Amino acid sequence: MKKKVLSLVLAFMMIFAFSVTLTGCGGGDDSEDAAFKVGFICLHDENSTYDKNFIDAANAACENLNVEAVIKTNIPEGQECYDAAAELVDAGCGIIFADSFGHEDFMIQAAKDFPEVQFCHSTGTKAHTEGLDNYHNAFASIYEGRYLAGIAAGMKINEMIDAGDITADQAKLGYVGAFTYAEVVSGYTSFFLGARSVCESATMEVTFTGSWYDEALEKEAANKLINDGCVLISQHADSMGAPTACESKGVPNVSYNGSTKDACPETFIVSSRIDWTPYYEYAIKAAMDGEAIDADWTGTLATGSVVLTDINEDVAAEGTAKAIEEAQAKLEAGELKVFDTATFTVEGKTLDSYKADVDTDADYTPDTEVIKDGAFLESEFRSAPYFDLQIDGIKLLDTKF
Repeated sequence: MKKKVLSLVLAFMMIFAFSVTLTGCGGGDDSEDAAFKVGFICLHDENSTYDKNFIDAANAACENLNVEAVIKTNIPEGQECYDAAAELVDAGCGIIFADSFGHEDFMIQAAKDFPEVQFCHSTGTKAHTEGLDNYHNAFASIYEGRYLAGIAAGMKINEMIDAGDITADQAKLGYVGAFTYAEVVSGYTSFFLGARSVCESATMEVTFTGSWYDEALEKEAANKLINDGCVLISQHADSMGAPTACESKGVPNVSYNGSTKDACPETFIVSSRIDWTPYYEYAIKAAMDGEAIDADWTGTLATGSVVLTDINEDVAAEGTAKAIEEAQAKLEAGELKVFDTATFTVEGKTLDSYKADVDTDADYTPDTEVIKDGAFLESEFRSAPYFDLQIDGIKLLDTKF
């Protein structure tokens, strides 16, 4: 009888131990750490390349830190965001992250209503002026990643010129953008400057969809650019619409937020993305330890926050990897500036002064001088991009968004 009771006790203990390991995303055995919960609010789900990039980072960071991830997907940029944040608070989350620009005001309200919880918002602009101890913004110098991806694009166009497939005056890039926000402007401009750093005759056309994620509209936009003579397409939109349009037309593509090589093996060259894992780990650990979190945090190439996928050597031009490696070394050393004012003009003029809207207000009033020592200092005064200049060489086909 004693042996039977002992066996039952041991069995119960094994079941209990197993259930404890499941509470931590990493499956570790530290029950104190595993009890810490982290909330994530995503605009879409894993069908969006943008949100999948965040979700993958969330799972990786929580696994590394042995904490539990509670992820809410398909949360619109409205009251639903506040409601999701409140639900995550009720679920016991000690820190909550949101991933889309329009979530910001609702995250700020949640931070005010739940001061005991930390709230972090990616792509937002208001943390440095709100002054809340528990509300924070984060972004990364992705413009450097897009510049490097642009070099790959320029190398491919040079190859097409050398092969006689196009002439130098046909070196026109196309870019599918979501909105005319500074984040998108900064992205397509840095991509273009990277391309033009190796292909001087490059020009670019940009069209906008008015949505972060609409596969049909993004495909339509890419086809519009291709039909208008664009010989290579990139994007700041979150579906497979543009890459698949390129694959069907045989047009080279530089994607965003992850490799599309499996779906588009004949046209995919490379992709840049922000790896949010380093930020998530930093902020979660700070929350667990009761330490302060930066109001504005900017990840870089050096922190592992700005990354490129493997290059598709079957499509990329010869020498692409070396050219990117050399440019990246110069960026990290500070020898190369993406927005060097000597490399672009605005209405035919080189800029030596420009005030940007860094301290966001309803009228987007310019308030901060952002050009210093011959360069536009992007993400220097807050983490989110504020480059909103329309430089020569880029034609906007539609600006209603």
